[in-house]
Amino acid sequence: MMMRRKMVLRVVSKLLIPFILLFALYVQWHGDFGPGGGFQAGVIFASAFVLYGLIFGLGTLRTALPSWLTRLVLAAGVLLYAGVGVASLMLGGNFLDYDVLAHNPLHGQHYGIILVEFGVGLTVFAGIITIFCAFAGRAAADVNPSEPEQAGDTGND
Repeated sequence: MMMRRKMVLRVVSKLLIPFILLFALYVQWHGDFGPGGGFQAGVIFASAFVLYGLIFGLGTLRTALPSWLTRLVLAAGVLLYAGVGVASLMLGGNFLDYDVLAHNPLHGQHYGIILVEFGVGLTVFAGIITIFCAFAGRAAADVNPSEPEQAGDTGND
């Protein structure tokens, strides 16, 4: 009976994860016109991977999303956010003054918001995945202390 429940969870999660990811992208790109944005999209996007890790195991999650990749995405998000601010400074405006990013201040605002929100989304996504893997790896090591390597990659490469 337990194996059947696990199979049902795996099938249902495989069906839900693409829709969760699609909804996260909708929230990301809709965020500059309405409710939503980078933080919410990052959390939703990460929740799909957390679900994947809970159902299929931390090792499988780390195979799909290695720790070096989450660190790279984390750094890229912060650099994108800061890069928009530095670009604003270089173009003669204030830090994160989006008006100078395009020929028309309205277009500059639009480009700036999209880029900054995307940077926030990347950072939040990678941060949540990193925290989840660290805690899940520690919890697995606490349950079975004789085999800490089997617990999964906690980011200590």
